[in-house]
Amino acid sequence: QVQFVESGGGLVQPGGSLRLSCAAFGFTFNAHAMSWYRQAPEKEREERELVATIYASARMTRYADSVKGRFTISRDNAKNTVYLQMNSLESEDTAVYYCNTFTPFSMWGQGTQVTVSS
Repeated sequence: QVQFVESGGGLVQPGGSLRLSCAAFGFTFNAHAMSWYRQAPEKEREERELVATIYASARMTRYADSVKGRFTISRDNAKNTVYLQMNSLESEDTAVYYCNTFTPFSMWGQGTQVTVSS
């Protein structure tokens, strides 16, 4: 069964950093591009934003313009885990963060809450 377990969120001041982790289960992890998505407050599930993607070989990454230069996605295929290093956080980054494959499975994890506030 496909499962995603996100962790690492929290409350941080503007300008701070967090590192998110996502452990994936139930599919061939190293055959899939992996992505981080976020759902801002008062947004619907269908409005989740694609934040970052890393391809299966980890040689290519892509980022939303809003996070480019501040966030870094990485993966450890031996651990079936994808990470998101978030630096220079802004209040607009406040959201619940989810991971999934780039073409997402219908099953989503619980997400991890990131709150950027002074």
